[in-house]
Amino acid sequence: MSDLKPLIISAPDPRDLDLIFSKDARKALFDNYRIVECDADELDQLDPAILSEASYVLGQPPISDELLGKLTSLRAVLNVEGNLFDNMPYDTLFARGIHVLTTMAVFAEPVAELGLAMALNLARGIIDADQAFNTGDEKWGLEGNHNTRLLSGADVGFVGFGELGKAINKLLAGFQPNVIAYDPWLPASVLKQQGVSPASLDTVLKGSDFVFVVASVTSENEGFLSANQFASMRAGAALILVSRAAVVNFDDLIDAVESGHIVAASDVFPEEPLSRNHRVRKTKNFIRSAHRAGAMDIAFKRMGDMVLEDMALMDRGLPPMRCKRAERETVGMMRSKPVEKS
Repeated sequence: MSDLKPLIISAPDPRDLDLIFSKDARKALFDNYRIVECDADELDQLDPAILSEASYVLGQPPISDELLGKLTSLRAVLNVEGNLFDNMPYDTLFARGIHVLTTMAVFAEPVAELGLAMALNLARGIIDADQAFNTGDEKWGLEGNHNTRLLSGADVGFVGFGELGKAINKLLAGFQPNVIAYDPWLPASVLKQQGVSPASLDTVLKGSDFVFVVASVTSENEGFLSANQFASMRAGAALILVSRAAVVNFDDLIDAVESGHIVAASDVFPEEPLSRNHRVRKTKNFIRSAHRAGAMDIAFKRMGDMVLEDMALMDRGLPPMRCKRAERETVGMMRSKPVEKS
């Protein structure tokens, strides 16, 4: 048996190793592995000997069938961006028993906290009340609460209920809301185990005071929330978008807010960075956040810990347990765009 340490090809664009690994974790990485770093578009230019020895690819650079044929020792591709991309021959990877893993779960907690903050802001008008002090137009006491509501005991709906939905629902527990969720990829029993009532999309939209949109964008749901869906929501309801902008028709969403029918908040946008003249910048009753919900140093460092733990398991011939595995039935349906900035 070779005494050489396992080899990792590191191409974690748009991240880098210093962002993903703490000082101690980086030391562990280099103590236990040989690291070859390259840009994502240079993977196929590496020495064939390096390609044939690589046990892991850190990142999800494009991998063609031809290139995959040279990665004869590959055990796993570890995506550290969050989105799984349609840039590899998944069928061949799965047939060879190569894991495709994503560390996206690290973002659930920080995104959930910001999503809850957005809901509370929409419910209580906190941002508007603060800004009113700048112009001397603040409203005191009851006068400042004409359009506010409680989150406690409210009807809350989820569109999608993956790791992010679960994290938000956990934070909501103290408010004792009535929670329903629509997720066509989950059986009813899974939702019920989380204390959530399964419901149709129509029921979620019509029956909720607060709607958290946490669905991933797929080939089946791009833009599936549009004018008719927003019109079906309760008057004054709040929509909080913290997954991907492509699941909504963004112009229709802005129209629904500008009409006064609903209020909204979003951490994601159809173009990022957002153009200076984009109409959403001036839309009232729309809280905007610059795709920063999950971009916290603590989340990025958790990525590194997760990667190290799973590689240690795979080194011993055991399955990865920390990262989320791509599923052969659904991975080809994912349509999220890569982020350009961490």
